[in-house]
Amino acid sequence: MKNIVVVGGSKGIGYSLVEMLSRQSENHIYSLSRTGTGVTAANVELITADAVSGEFPSGDLPSEVHGLAYLPGTINLKPFRGLKVTDFEEDYRVNVLGAIKAIQALEKPLKKAGGASVVLFSTVAVQQGMPFHASIAAAKGALEGITRTLAAEFAPKVRVNAIAPSLTDTDLAARLLSNEQRRAASAERHPLKMIGTPEDIAAMASFLLSEQARWISGQILGIDGGMSALRPN
Repeated sequence: MKNIVVVGGSKGIGYSLVEMLSRQSENHIYSLSRTGTGVTAANVELITADAVSGEFPSGDLPSEVHGLAYLPGTINLKPFRGLKVTDFEEDYRVNVLGAIKAIQALEKPLKKAGGASVVLFSTVAVQQGMPFHASIAAAKGALEGITRTLAAEFAPKVRVNAIAPSLTDTDLAARLLSNEQRRAASAERHPLKMIGTPEDIAAMASFLLSEQARWISGQILGIDGGMSALRPN
């Protein structure tokens, strides 16, 4: 049995990831969220916890953890002149400090399991300069640095990777995809001419958590419709 902790498993990409993982009978998933809701399955435990602002509930988790995915994030798009220091602090708190708290709480269980995997989430906006992304790109850029540092420090017992999506059709992005005109414009910006779904991103996370990805660590993987690497005709 593999114990996998998903922080932020109640909706969006986290929900899709828990759903995918639950289909594999060898997995036992601990899904953490503030609401304590999410996928209901025999091999899923729903844990109510504010893992970002509150105490990380390590006492509710097993002594061996084979996988950790940290999904809480923010979309705070403003012109630089409109950003306050508190905006930068909040984005850093949710995206970076929350991930650090989770990893520190589970470092021993992850190392004890051996061959464990940590999956974090960045954004295409770190490597692809985009207007109005200063705060979130700064936070996610720090997260990419943590990914590579911990991949080196935790090797060979724990693999650490990050996924860098483009805009994905989740509740968090609802304001940016609020009508068909906005959805069409967003799709058009991507070389593959479509918007990513939570399942698109969760599939990569599920792979990185599996033994099939046992030779992958320290990577930032762009799952972004080709935006970071391609220039459409």
